[in-house]
Amino acid sequence: MEFVPPLQPARLLQRYKRFLADALTPTGETLTLHCPNTGRMTGCADPGWQIWYSLSDNPKRKHAATWELSVSDAGHWIGVNTARANGLVAEVLLGPLFPELTGYGQLLREQPYGDEGSRIDLLARGEGCQDCYIEVKSVTLLGDKGLGYFPDAPSVRGVKHLRELTRLARAGQPAVLLFCVQHSGIEAVAPAAHIDPDYAKALAEAAAAGVAVWALGCEISAQTLRGVRRLPVQINKEAETC
Repeated sequence: MEFVPPLQPARLLQRYKRFLADALTPTGETLTLHCPNTGRMTGCADPGWQIWYSLSDNPKRKHAATWELSVSDAGHWIGVNTARANGLVAEVLLGPLFPELTGYGQLLREQPYGDEGSRIDLLARGEGCQDCYIEVKSVTLLGDKGLGYFPDAPSVRGVKHLRELTRLARAGQPAVLLFCVQHSGIEAVAPAAHIDPDYAKALAEAAAAGVAVWALGCEISAQTLRGVRRLPVQINKEAETC
């Protein structure tokens, strides 16, 4: 996806109240941004870092600016807007990066499913194909040696989604957990057992039941955000401290 209109630069001052952040613009103005990320944002939100934000022309919004990207002191680009993940995946999911989905021609979003009142992020459909249920998770937590972790905080909701996918797979329904990696420094993904051991256990059980676990690496700049390559997933990686 292309950022239209172009993103604007600033320096992060602080993130607070979960959904808000203050930043300093190049003209010296202090600007309050909407922060579209419910996680802890560990390693994504250090004061003083350069960030990039989009502007909305919706007059009903209290804060027109939305925090989109961070650039770490190490030069890593990070997509902090988790709402972008489903769109990034949808752009490439039915293309050559994922030959497992050859034959599928349609993607539906936010379809109700499962026994626990869930909605699947993407539902792939194709003539002569079983519906394929695809849950997308955004990964931005960088550990050692280029390994990225999910989740960055205990996630009851994430465990619920894994239970739903596991039940589908055990019933013979195609099911996928897809990690959308919005961090240029991450080269592989693993469950964050040191943060949420329940999630790590549920992921191992899901994979053993037949849930496919994939990861998509993204190209990130102030102009463009797009999925460009598959990354390895280390499902049984032992816990490490980030």
